[in-house]
Amino acid sequence: MNSLIIPCPSCGTKNRIPAGKQHLSPKCGKCGNRLPVGELAVPVELNDAEFQSFISEATLPLMVDFYSPTCGPCHAIAPLINQLAKAYLGKVIIVKLDTSANPGTAMHYQIRGVPSLLFFQNGQVVDQIVGAPPESQLRQKLDSISL
Repeated sequence: MNSLIIPCPSCGTKNRIPAGKQHLSPKCGKCGNRLPVGELAVPVELNDAEFQSFISEATLPLMVDFYSPTCGPCHAIAPLINQLAKAYLGKVIIVKLDTSANPGTAMHYQIRGVPSLLFFQNGQVVDQIVGAPPESQLRQKLDSISL
């Protein structure tokens, strides 16, 4: 799982925050003040081994981007996915899974084409979009599942 290095605005200490915990309002390990994740937020990159436990333990709704590094449309929507990770921090967890490196999870959810976006609530798939949707459609979907 990827991580972020966030300097504390109060004491200057650099804090390593796992991307999978960035939505939990992390605090500085030295002084205890809240860390400003906001503009540094990134999609959580998962693999087959981490996927099921992360999905089942998530306290927020999730959007999972099933992608392949060799897919043109996947590259086209990647900047939008990164932007949404920042915009929906604390409302929806944005997750990415490379289907070529992690075929088990893709097979489990019957992903046959990429990009495929699955939306989860309480560990269950509630919706799916196959292909690269326009930003307005994606934001509308995220707004409908966010708390």
